[in-house]
Amino acid sequence: MGAIQLYIMGIIYIVLGVFHFTSPEFYKPLMPKFLPAHAALIFWSGVVEIVLGAAVFFSATKNIALWGIVAMLTVFLIVHINMLFPGNQLGMPIWALWLRIMFQFLLIYWAYVNIS
Repeated sequence: MGAIQLYIMGIIYIVLGVFHFTSPEFYKPLMPKFLPAHAALIFWSGVVEIVLGAAVFFSATKNIALWGIVAMLTVFLIVHINMLFPGNQLGMPIWALWLRIMFQFLLIYWAYVNIS
């Protein structure tokens, strides 16, 4: 099951990374106002997601990629937590925003338990 999990994980991050290039306008409203250079952050986070997603496929880079995914998802918590503040919720119900944060921790855990 481990290899299948890694392929699924890798594909998910590659696809999500590609979305940063095909639909950057989706990510713009999610960006915290206090962060600079939103377009650059969206671009580079897409690059990082694609690179890390592809790197989990290879045994030589798997652990580095998984640690990178843990770090990336931890940084992305800034976006999710920022959306809890009034005015940043983009019309989403508060329960959905909290569910997103819990899901983020599950994704972090998923990457972490696959590190060997």
